[in-house]
Amino acid sequence: MSQGRERVYINDVAPRDGLQIEKQWVATADKVRLIDGLMATGLARVEATSFVSPRAIPNLADAAEVVQGIRRVSGVGIVVLVPNVKGCERALASGVDEINLVMSASESHSRANLRMSPEQSLAQFAEIVDLAKGSGVFVNGSLSTAFGCPFDGEVPQSRVLGFIERLLELGVEGVTLADTTGMANPAQVARLCEAVMTRWSQVPFTLHVHNTRGMGLANCLAAWQSGVTQFDAALGGLGGCPFAPGATGNVCTEDLVHMFEQMGVDTGVDLAALIELSTTLPELVGHDVPGQVAKAGPADRRYPCPAGL
Repeated sequence: MSQGRERVYINDVAPRDGLQIEKQWVATADKVRLIDGLMATGLARVEATSFVSPRAIPNLADAAEVVQGIRRVSGVGIVVLVPNVKGCERALASGVDEINLVMSASESHSRANLRMSPEQSLAQFAEIVDLAKGSGVFVNGSLSTAFGCPFDGEVPQSRVLGFIERLLELGVEGVTLADTTGMANPAQVARLCEAVMTRWSQVPFTLHVHNTRGMGLANCLAAWQSGVTQFDAALGGLGGCPFAPGATGNVCTEDLVHMFEQMGVDTGVDLAALIELSTTLPELVGHDVPGQVAKAGPADRRYPCPAGL
């Protein structure tokens, strides 16, 4: 890292959040190869998979095999999503570095996405946190629809803050503010991030935004200006919530890295290696991906002048 440069930390969620909704099955060996490639770029963390029922998400049925096949890199954390106690047991047995628990701040999205109320999610989290105690595995809680719900509409900031307080009381160590359905705007992101950073300055907060309405990078910038230094993103902009009408993918990892690096903010990531890896995605998933920098090249790329000049 260059002397005096600010630093942000990026967690790529493409292997989990991206691949879980793809129509085309991605072979276990290809998933492992993708994760190994991501880890080699210098990302802080990679969310590798989810220990969820294969019936619920068939694309991640090979969770244990994927985690066991990863070539670990010192300093790069392996994160997995766990939906329940059984999933936590499987994750801990696999030797992961971090487990991510997900609940919704809104009632309707919670029932559509998780088949339970937010209160039921919190009760389940208590069991999972107790199970993880003493394991050395970091426990993170993600709060979906923190910036709005496509069914219930506005989610009051006071409600979001209340859930964060209860997550921390349970023993959750970090919290992700998730714009799962792509409804956030930069002013709203700034307000919530400033509120949580003021109230819980020692808690590591992460921003997880989707680019559904083209505001993903702007929302990340607003969060960073408010003091947040950890961000979720997906290679190529893969992903999207199945319960967000019209949803597109997560904010794109290489686009986010490019933005910060152009601003002089250190990401610790090898952008060229990340772009090269992103170009392999269309063949892997069977369709084009929305990332921009991999197509246009970084802003500091130089071209020969047109003939005759």
